[in-house]
Parts: sequence; C-alpha cells; structure tokens
Amino acid sequence: MKFTCTQENFNKALSNVSHIAGRSVTLPILNNILLEVKDGLINLSSTNLEIGIKTQLRGKIEKEGSFTVQAKLLADYINLLPKEKISLELKDQTVYIECQKHETYIKGLESSDFPVIPEVNKDKKVKLKSIDLKKALNQVMFSVTLDESRPEISGIFFSISNNKLLLVGTDSYRLAEKSIALTDSSGEEHKIIVPLRTLQELNRILSETNQEEIIIYINDSQIMFVLEDEVELVSRLIEGQYPDYKQIIPTESKTQTKVKVEELSRIIKSVSLFCKPGVNDVKLNLLEEKNELIVSAANSGIGENTVTLSTEISGIDNEVVFNYRYFLDGLSNLGEDEVVLELVNDNSPGVMKADKNGNYLYIVMPIKQ
Repeated sequence: MKFTCTQENFNKALSNVSHIAGRSVTLPILNNILLEVKDGLINLSSTNLEIGIKTQLRGKIEKEGSFTVQAKLLADYINLLPKEKISLELKDQTVYIECQKHETYIKGLESSDFPVIPEVNKDKKVKLKSIDLKKALNQVMFSVTLDESRPEISGIFFSISNNKLLLVGTDSYRLAEKSIALTDSSGEEHKIIVPLRTLQELNRILSETNQEEIIIYINDSQIMFVLEDEVELVSRLIEGQYPDYKQIIPTESKTQTKVKVEELSRIIKSVSLFCKPGVNDVKLNLLEEKNELIVSAANSGIGENTVTLSTEISGIDNEVVFNYRYFLDGLSNLGEDEVVLELVNDNSPGVMKADKNGNYLYIVMPIKQ
C-alpha cells in the first residue's frame, strides 16, 4: 500500500471516521481505522460494531493494499502536520508517513481482522436538505436520554410518509416533534427508531461538511446516511415499538398565550434562582382577565421571586408548575422569536409551538404539587 495526498484532505477524512473508534479492550481492532487502497480509491473506515463510517480520500495511488492503524493516534498526528503533501507507505506491518521534514512510522494490525461494515440495499432512497436535517436533529436530540431499561426511547423515532420526515424524541418527562420536507422519496413508508449515538455522530459530520443534500437508505434492521458519496454512515436500528406518543399530546387547550422567547427565557432564569434544590420547580400563573403571566418560585431557605409579565391571554385562568430546565430547553430549541404556550390544567402536559410555523412541537410534563 502506497499513496500520496494533501494534508487537508487526509485530515478531513480522518476527522469524519475517527471519532467512533473507541477504547475496546476485548477487541483492540475496534480502536483502529482501516486504510484500504483498491480500484483507484483510498478508503477509510471505522466501526464500533453498532455504527460504521466510510469515506473516500483523493490522492495519487502507487500501490494497492490495506492495513489498520490506531484512530486517535493517526488523526492527532496528521492534524499537526503542515498543510503539504503526505506520503504514506506500508512496509513490514508498519505505516511510514512523510510530510516535508516530518518522518514517522506507526505500527498497526492486519486488516483481515477488521469487522465487515454491513452493506445496505440502495434500491430505495429518501433525500433531503442537510441543513434541514441538522436543524431538526438539534431540535429533537436534547429531549432523548440513554436509558438501558427502556431502549425504545433511547433513540429518535423516524416516521417517513407523504414526502415528509417526522422526528420524535422523548425521555418520558418531555417530548419534541419536528417535521421536515423531503426533496425526493421512493414513496415507501417507514417507522423506525435510530439510536441517539448514531444521530449525534451524524450531527457532528453535518457540522463539518458543506454538502447540500443527504440521502437515507433503510433496510429492515439498518439505516445508512450518505453525503453525496463523501461519507457513508451505517447504523443498526433499535428493535421494538416506539411508544404511542400521540395519546399524551393534548388535543385541545383551556388557556393560550403568546410570549417573546427571549423575554420569557430571561424571566424563567431569574426566577429559577429561587426554586427548591433538586426539584427545579417554577410556577406559571395565567390570569385571563388581567392579561398577566405570573412566574414565581419560592425556597424557604433563600427566599422567593415573582415576575409579572403583561401579555394577551385567552381562555380560562390556569396555574401549573414545570421543571424550569425542561421548560428552558423547549424555549431555546424553538427556533423562533415568539412561543405559543397552551395549557389544559396542572395535571396535563404544557404545549409549546412556534408562532410562525407548525412543524415543531414541544411538550413538557408538569410537576404535581
């Protein structure tokens, strides 16, 4: 194996694939990146057995071959080299790297022991804008928590139908739902659960690329995200049935108000300084006749704080207590200047919606007094 490439291209490719290579004691090969030069292409791969990432690197090929090298070591080293041409050659189970006056060699492991990353059928695809998916992931991922006792909610629910992708995340205390339009679809419907770690990795890759579109392929047990042949990310799907979350979303509300997100966030933060430790309780009192939203918290050991905000309120008077952290999460991920807040009573979830579009919904469970 021997090839020459630029430091910039090699560094970018390593950044795409190196992050999921972990610190496996039982399988040291999983700590490595597979370098494979074949059919005129330089391929880089890594896997943790749940997620696999492949990318291609442009360069001048002199000899084909394959080998694996420690991911973190190689990525850190290449990142520190000058932005010049890099020559890499495999000799006697050792990778020799030259760049200007820098010379080094790195020992590794035979590629024959490297796990095979599964192939995903590409007959049917879904295509959408990368920027739309990235925004959607940021608006949903924060509401998911890794729960080994409930694996079905340790990922994001993908529902594909009618040229739309619906993403849902929940930790049973709050729930976020985002809908985005597809630019191309086979028309086939899918309801799957994608692991949170997979989507965190995808989100990182999306942050480092300027590719405009992303393609999704789905099999019975696997999903693959492709960024215009630059990166392929393959992941297993979570088995099981996603909870019927629609039944917990209130179908009607008794009280509604519209508030500036920045103003309400500032008020919640100031009042939260006086909430009970470990409870994070902040009370919202909506008075229809006075058109006032009163936000308050009290702590017997510190004191109390009450802020009154004049705003238009429709419906009946209502009072509810929320975990301020969950409430702020919804406000900060809304993506709009104003929030529509809808309440039923102090036992039902509060609903947050963006004022200008109907493609994002956030609900948060109340704290029962």
